[in-house]
Amino acid sequence: MTLKAIIFDVDGTLADTEDAHRIAFNKAFAENGLDWNWDVALYDKLLKVTGGKERIKYYVDSFLPDFKKPADYEGFVKKLHVVKTGHYTAMLREGAIPLRPGIKQLIADARKAGLKLAISTTTSPENVAGLLEVGLGKDWAVNFAANGCGDIVPAKKPAPDIYNWVLNELKLAPQDCIALEDSNNGLRSALAAGIKTYITTNPYTCRQDFTGAAAVLDDLGDLPGFYKLIGLRE
Repeated sequence: MTLKAIIFDVDGTLADTEDAHRIAFNKAFAENGLDWNWDVALYDKLLKVTGGKERIKYYVDSFLPDFKKPADYEGFVKKLHVVKTGHYTAMLREGAIPLRPGIKQLIADARKAGLKLAISTTTSPENVAGLLEVGLGKDWAVNFAANGCGDIVPAKKPAPDIYNWVLNELKLAPQDCIALEDSNNGLRSALAAGIKTYITTNPYTCRQDFTGAAAVLDDLGDLPGFYKLIGLRE
């Protein structure tokens, strides 16, 4: 295989964002007069569901049996998520969520080597832009040949749809690419699309099942070692 592209997940992979998301959800709940509070242990359970709006619905269905859903429940969930995104992007702008070790250098080295780069995530376009503008600069988007995020496809990870969409945009076969993920859902999504997948764990995902991953790493602090794994010359 000659590597032609690296496809990145965002939350937990490019940056340790999950706790910031949790805090932003709690701020949105308080702002909307809800006494909901997602602590670390609960959020760990909620992370089995990808997508913020989907996570809210899963919480209501699984943990709040007595909650009376408003008439426009979809609108209620959507509004909560919009408020949450506002709090999260504010945290990004303040520089509270830096990129993980090695990520910025990997992006620079991969581009120099002529590889295509892409994003494959369920997080919203605003979240992606907010994170990468701080981490890579205002012209962050020039680094990526495809930006698969948010609700571009209806079926979220672990479905392979977002990866299939990115492959189509890149006009590459799965075997020409590798994926970088941090979670079991992300791994299953990429593998289902036929893409060799490397995992960098974080505190929320380190105990998950990564059977089928090409390698499981704590982070990309050792870039030369990672380049040997994927066959990229520095």
